[in-house]
Amino acid sequence: MSTWDKEFEEIIRSYLPFLSADEPLDEDAGLRDLGLDSMGTVELLNALENSYGVRFVDEALSMQTFATPGVLWAKTSELVHVTHG
Repeated sequence: MSTWDKEFEEIIRSYLPFLSADEPLDEDAGLRDLGLDSMGTVELLNALENSYGVRFVDEALSMQTFATPGVLWAKTSELVHVTHG
């Protein structure tokens, strides 16, 4: 069972061409293995910033942050908490 909200899942799925619509998105799945490339990472970053009203600062812009959905959600929700209380 995922810990993220529906919006996050919809956004992230749109950047994972190797994940079928009926396949569950596991929090430990490798995003690169699911088809997230460098251009997709930039677009995903922008989509998350726009949807959640946050800014990924330099230390969050790493391959580790975008390694799995679980790590990415943890960073996104942390930024939401810091930005919006």
